[in-house]
Amino acid sequence: MRQDMVPSWPGKSWDQADPAAAGFDPVRLAEAVAYAEAHESAWPRSLYYPDGRYVGIVEWNETGPWSAIVGPVRERGGPAGVILKGGRRVAAWGDTGRPDMTFSVAKSYLAVLAGLAHDDGLIPDVDAPVRDSVPDPLLDGSHNGAITWRHLLQQSSEWQGTLFEKSDQVDHFRQIGPGADNSRKGEKRAPNPPGTHYEYNDVRVNLLSYCLMRLFGRALPEVLRARIMDPIGASSDWAWHGYDTAWVTIEGSRIQSVPGGGHWGGGLFIGADDHARFGLLIARGGVWAGRRLLSERWIRAMLTPSPTLESYGYLWWLNRGATAKPQLSANAFSALGAGNNVIWCDPDHDLVAVLRWIDKSAVDGFMLRLAAALRD
Repeated sequence: MRQDMVPSWPGKSWDQADPAAAGFDPVRLAEAVAYAEAHESAWPRSLYYPDGRYVGIVEWNETGPWSAIVGPVRERGGPAGVILKGGRRVAAWGDTGRPDMTFSVAKSYLAVLAGLAHDDGLIPDVDAPVRDSVPDPLLDGSHNGAITWRHLLQQSSEWQGTLFEKSDQVDHFRQIGPGADNSRKGEKRAPNPPGTHYEYNDVRVNLLSYCLMRLFGRALPEVLRARIMDPIGASSDWAWHGYDTAWVTIEGSRIQSVPGGGHWGGGLFIGADDHARFGLLIARGGVWAGRRLLSERWIRAMLTPSPTLESYGYLWWLNRGATAKPQLSANAFSALGAGNNVIWCDPDHDLVAVLRWIDKSAVDGFMLRLAAALRD
């Protein structure tokens, strides 16, 4: 029996699989790995350019009063990655244990935390206004008061305001991905009704994180560790850092809200191996070794195309819409972060790939090579 026909669950260490026995062309798989290693991110390893500018500020052409770096920054490692087939490791390169910044991959972790809140009954209806369960001045008024959990999760909230000294205006007109034009980024524009307009806006994602923290009444990294990361056997090396400005008091306890990326420093610092475990959990529908950690209903909702962007679910990227790659599974989905950092999941083939620090122009090339290496 081929190894990929018998799903494996990793323990403290990974089960290894021979690529051919797992259903790969070994030569083509090696070519895909070599391609990833040869196309390292152009970002300086210090994450600061020689003139002192932080990589994220340069990446998004950001200027103005909200550009201060307010969270920790750690220099990155070199290219690294993991490929799992059937829960077994068929390839790995670089330092897969090193906990590096992972930028917007953290958004997909927030989507899972929202799922835990939903499963716990803290968010019984994603279409209910957020202020119904999180009364807060940040959600006052007819506009912000109409924002639902679904709007925040699909990045269509159009929330207006300032959170932890960052205005939502900082990401107005923001574009992401190869060929992005951020020449107008930060120009103020009139808001659309909540739920009608997609915009990739880190301040609004940070609002979601803050509201989830208020729901749980505790720091989100604590919830993630207890409910997800420890049960899937992740290391103790990862950490989720907030901004210096993001400390709040909840029921007498001082708690730091965490951001959905490393836009202004901070965010999730984690290794490729831990990402791979997380990706495997989601690719397998929220179950780990027979134990359900996240409801199947939430997984389905999380991976359903948004009405304002077909290639986006609840903070996960989908292989749908104008950017879809027909050579890849229609059911594939990804967590993506600048730099570039990727968790790519293909549940149809029980396949997970993690990429650290690959050039953004090479991500598609790697994915197409990986797909070509599969023997169906």
